[in-house]
Amino acid sequence: MNTPPPPHTCRTSTPRTTLAAAVAVCLLLAGCSGSGGARSGSAKASGATGLKVALVTHGAKGDAFWELVRKGAEAAAAKDRVELTYANDSDAAAQAELVRDAIRERADGIALTLAKPDAMKGPIADARAAGIPVVGLNSGIDAWRSEGVLEYFGQDESVAGRAVGDKLDGLGAKHALCVIHERGNVALEARCAGVKKAFDGLTDMLYGDGTDMKAMTDAVTTRLRQDPGIDEVVTLGAQFALAAIDSVKKAGSTARVATFDLNKDLVGAVKDGDVQFAVDQQPYLQGYLAVDALWLYRSNGNVSGGGVAPVLTGPAFVTRANIGTVATFAANGTR
Repeated sequence: MNTPPPPHTCRTSTPRTTLAAAVAVCLLLAGCSGSGGARSGSAKASGATGLKVALVTHGAKGDAFWELVRKGAEAAAAKDRVELTYANDSDAAAQAELVRDAIRERADGIALTLAKPDAMKGPIADARAAGIPVVGLNSGIDAWRSEGVLEYFGQDESVAGRAVGDKLDGLGAKHALCVIHERGNVALEARCAGVKKAFDGLTDMLYGDGTDMKAMTDAVTTRLRQDPGIDEVVTLGAQFALAAIDSVKKAGSTARVATFDLNKDLVGAVKDGDVQFAVDQQPYLQGYLAVDALWLYRSNGNVSGGGVAPVLTGPAFVTRANIGTVATFAANGTR
């Protein structure tokens, strides 16, 4: 990994308007970039430092998981008094173009996801050439260092997958169906690979298009009807777990459902026992740490993990035994 550019004095900017004394982080604009990716206007805190940070993810529009990432990022931007811009596109080439947009707009720091690392190589190199530090989050734990990213915040998906495999053994499962909702996403592939490696039973993979929930639900239903021996459905997102509950019912299957990731809608399903457990990678924390890290680097030269080790935000198992505590934070929209 090349030596990161040294911290420098941030640009100053003349405030455009007088803001309230309390911290205010809000969505000001929504539109489309030239690449077709979803973009939002900046969120600026009172007494802004002049630093501009761009968060660019592969998250799909309206996905509750990514709203948690965004909320965490906005909270950090408010605390650090920086201007935050969020942009997202699930298409790798379009996401790469959004990163280039941030470079052209002279961001002081860029936080991005590496779901498809090869697509990010060029934009990251361009950012580094422009003296813009880049941190990674959520996806790409095996690629961030080779890509030249300064720091990384997220879950080790292979470790999390193996932990799920061990847990399924403890629950007496024999045949798992691991449902991958985005083909080629390195984080999702690593989760199911980890399950398969650790689980003593049989693990099958099912690929689907996560942007079409009906098609995903129908695919799981069909597979369960075809193979009544499947006794565990493992999904890789909270919304897919809720859909899998319907699939199990429609198929007349006795399979149980477990999932990676958590949202407030899943809390009730865990409480009721419809979902055995969820693996929480704490997306709010990922967004928060990524933005805060860029502020710390620019203002004080700090590098979390020393630039050689990721900062892990998971896995944390959420079950009926501890769902009460988690539910409190989920009600606040931060878990």
